[in-house]
Amino acid sequence: MLRNGTRPLARTITRSYATSSGPHALVFLEHRDGIIDSGSLSALTAAQRLGGEVTGIVVGGPEQLKEVVPKAQKLGGLTNLLHSASSQYAAPIPETVTPLLEKVLSNSPYTHVVSAHSSSAKSLLPRVAAKLDVPAVSDVTSVEHNATENATTFTRPIYAGNAIATVRAASSVPIKFFTVRSTAFKPAEADGAEAKVIEVEPVEVTDPQTQHVKTEITKSDRPDLGVASRVVSGGRALKNAETFKTTLEPLADVLGAAIGASRAAVDAGYADNSLQVGQTGKVVAPELYMALGISGAIQHLAGMKDSKLIVAVNKDPDAPIFQVADVGLVADLYDVVPELVDKLKQ
Repeated sequence: MLRNGTRPLARTITRSYATSSGPHALVFLEHRDGIIDSGSLSALTAAQRLGGEVTGIVVGGPEQLKEVVPKAQKLGGLTNLLHSASSQYAAPIPETVTPLLEKVLSNSPYTHVVSAHSSSAKSLLPRVAAKLDVPAVSDVTSVEHNATENATTFTRPIYAGNAIATVRAASSVPIKFFTVRSTAFKPAEADGAEAKVIEVEPVEVTDPQTQHVKTEITKSDRPDLGVASRVVSGGRALKNAETFKTTLEPLADVLGAAIGASRAAVDAGYADNSLQVGQTGKVVAPELYMALGISGAIQHLAGMKDSKLIVAVNKDPDAPIFQVADVGLVADLYDVVPELVDKLKQ
């Protein structure tokens, strides 16, 4: 704030990467139980679309990184891999990781910072961007870099997916932060190459205002909803939690599918919040998506309409779900699902 009470329009940031010959992306790689998250692998693919070097960064406890670093090192497209180990990073939160990223980005060659559009990254990247006084673009579905103009163009869905916004970050933006919708990019894979591994000293936060208390993970033998190739979802028509379970589980078992739910079903207590599909839940794009007793509210359609094959069963012939369904059946799901399970078992 200036003495006359006005606020400066912008803060000048001088970085060594201003003279870089091309884009250099830093990808924040998340992991759990020694495995790199699928969304981070999609973010790595998006970073490669920029056409320049790609460096990854992983943080975690010392024992965690012993398992994660060798796997991340072999990911295709990575030139370098930064890693920082600290007990504070064992359960990373934005308040403890932000100072580390600020340090890494200070006087660095990085022109872009990329991550999955995950819960943790949605809290972390905008925080770091604000600290550096630069904008951030979220939930990106495509990215294109113009090397001549040093500008990057993104597309991202808005209005519950009913419109696509095109956002251009000009050369005047020193570092371009963006998060990636995982279903829009194919996950990167290990290609046999080995990135150069570089250790970064952690930045210890002596008095964090926020602390990690505990993590509760819902365990299931079924595929993870976010990456499953087949999803069976139920809506308000399932009546209660017991009916939801007894109706959907046999069909999901025979299909080898994950189970999802509409917001109405979650709000009514039929299913856990982790199963919600939609704008405020998980965005999925499986090969097969079955919507049973789901009317098709806009916020739900935003989370599943990119599925390859959408099958809908609903008693209401005017249900909005039929507008996006490839196969629609106007019928009672309690008659259809048991018959379908019998046919599939045969």
